[in-house]
Amino acid sequence: MWAPVLATALAVAPLAPFAAFAALAPTQAWADIPAAASTSAAEKTARQPPKPATDPVTNPTSLLPADALTHHSGTFGGHKIAYTAKAGTLILRDEAGKPTAHIFYTAYTQDGAPAARRPVAYFFNGGPGAATAYLHLGAAGPEVLTFPTGNPADGANATLQPNPDSWLAAADLVFLDAPGTGWSIPTDPQKARDQFYGVKQDAKAFAKAIQLWASSNGRLESPRYLVGESYGGLRAIEVANALAEDQNILVNGLVMISPALDMTLLDTANDVLAQAFVLPSFELAGLALQHKLTLENAPTHQEDAYTYALGPYLSTLVGREPTGDAANDFYDDVTARTGLPRDVVVRERGRLQPEAHDVRSRDGRLYSLYDATLSIADPFPEGVDNGASPDAVLDGFTRAYGSAMQHYAATELNFRTELSYSLLNMKVNTAWDYREGDNPIVRPIPTLRRLLALNPTLRVFIANGYYDLVCPYASSRWVVEHIPVGRNRIGLHVYPGGHMLYTRPDSRTAMAQDVKAFLAP
Repeated sequence: MWAPVLATALAVAPLAPFAAFAALAPTQAWADIPAAASTSAAEKTARQPPKPATDPVTNPTSLLPADALTHHSGTFGGHKIAYTAKAGTLILRDEAGKPTAHIFYTAYTQDGAPAARRPVAYFFNGGPGAATAYLHLGAAGPEVLTFPTGNPADGANATLQPNPDSWLAAADLVFLDAPGTGWSIPTDPQKARDQFYGVKQDAKAFAKAIQLWASSNGRLESPRYLVGESYGGLRAIEVANALAEDQNILVNGLVMISPALDMTLLDTANDVLAQAFVLPSFELAGLALQHKLTLENAPTHQEDAYTYALGPYLSTLVGREPTGDAANDFYDDVTARTGLPRDVVVRERGRLQPEAHDVRSRDGRLYSLYDATLSIADPFPEGVDNGASPDAVLDGFTRAYGSAMQHYAATELNFRTELSYSLLNMKVNTAWDYREGDNPIVRPIPTLRRLLALNPTLRVFIANGYYDLVCPYASSRWVVEHIPVGRNRIGLHVYPGGHMLYTRPDSRTAMAQDVKAFLAP
């Protein structure tokens, strides 16, 4: 969940700071300071006793409880499985052995399964700044947050239920929250940006956390899979590379859901390919809203939309701007394919900006970037700056995953803490360093090429939703089509739904079945 924030800002909502890290010192009025006071600030500080290590203001990790172990059973993929759940933290350390972060994780392991043959799937979300509650309670964990039938945007009445589509049917599961998200806490917030909030340092931290869990649980020989969503796609590639280079661990496969594979290919404000890639998602969403898209005809429409977008549409965008009849024909085509008002298409000159208010707002409804078929009543139908328009998914019903995780951890996992679960941390997102050497935005596809070449059995599973305007399926397809080695080991899967395609029960089931086949030895 949560698309990467480019320079053009893909409409991510503002996020209140994580209160557990805030430490405001009391102020003193000038009139209260004695005129004759001569004691220096340093002397006053020296006289004060040091804060205890258990003080929650200076050390929020003191509010983390001890690791909790619980035993459960459930029916997944039609089979009853007894499993053990462990919720706890892994401690990362610097070269001097000093703790740098406590990484919160939840692990589910099947009881009695042979460790050497049972796969382990390691999960992380994206953002950057998003916690794993999305994948945990939305797709793969033993319980799933379900939204009311007929009102999928109603997060206030969402309920936790057993998840028959849990990936426990195929693998043991380890959900890892990045530092600054969930209950993963850097020990020194002042150093967190340099230590963790960047592409390379983030990958190294996850690689070490995975090595710690695997070694302490006797799972270094188990088949290993990395699962990431949105920015987590880019993260999966980088973590696989860091595991090989830093921990001497090779992975068997990558699962990437609605992945950001190349940041430039998501920048619809500046990159012409990005503008072409988003058009098929607009088109399929328009067909779905007109009830013209079915499971049977979707592949045909998907192929036609992709061919048009990368053919006539792209050639028009890169050429001289059309005029006269040619312009009218072009705008008519885009209007007919997307279902958007023609005056909007003309005003956008056919280069549709998904976050633009006039593109998202129609007939009093405001459509989501994350699922272009999902809408809410537009709170600003008269038109506003793009940043003031809320998103039905990011700002709406998916916030329920945070409180659901807090409740689930306390009641089912026996992990209770006063700390709030940080579902989305905007401070992490805005602090993120996307640089790789002199390049301002990371492009991990060369790394993926090397991984596929160096590991001839590495396989990749990519899942996209038809209606995702943030990480559109066309961008994933184009990237894969241009990989020279190992392309036959990459599977592309597209399902009805948006960025979080798993919020739709049918798509969640279909993806779980496909993943189960992918994870099978």
